Amino acid sequence: MQSNPYKTPAAKVADQAEQYGDVKILSASGRMGRVRYIGYGVGMTLVMYLVIGLFALLAGVTDLQFLLAIGMIVGGVGMLVVMVMLTIQRCHDFNMSGWMSLLLIVPIVPLLFWIIPGTQGSNRFGNPPPPNSTGAVVLALILPVLFVVGIAAAIAIPAYVDYQQRAAQAEQSQPTQ
Repeated sequence: MQSNPYKTPAAKVADQAEQYGDVKILSASGRMGRVRYIGYGVGMTLVMYLVIGLFALLAGVTDLQFLLAIGMIVGGVGMLVVMVMLTIQRCHDFNMSGWMSLLLIVPIVPLLFWIIPGTQGSNRFGNPPPPNSTGAVVLALILPVLFVVGIAAAIAIPAYVDYQQRAAQAEQSQPTQ
């Protein structure tokens, strides 16, 4: 009996899907891509401001000023711990030791963690991070939007105040009939 040349092959011929690592925010193991690193960093900053704001509100209502200090310490230490963990994972993404995260204490140098691309495929720290979620991309885009809005406000607010002053002076200098 003759074999059919058009039958499906018996061997596996499909490409295997690429394996991704797990996203672990409070861990020093694994890898983290640039967009997720920026997004989680911005998100942690917003959470820290919320914690400090809640402690400030509580301190204002109860007249216990030490609550504001406690809130600032708790928020600051919490953010520092999480940012160090995220930076260690970011270092792992471009195949460097987590000790490189100590560069966070040097001004301007942490911006390198935003620029250096990650290793393609697996490296000695594990599989590549999964594709970015919509939430991580939105959090990462908040920062450039804030920069643009801040620059526009820095230009527009003084111009508007000057316009109001000139309009008030022009109104005062007009003779009344």
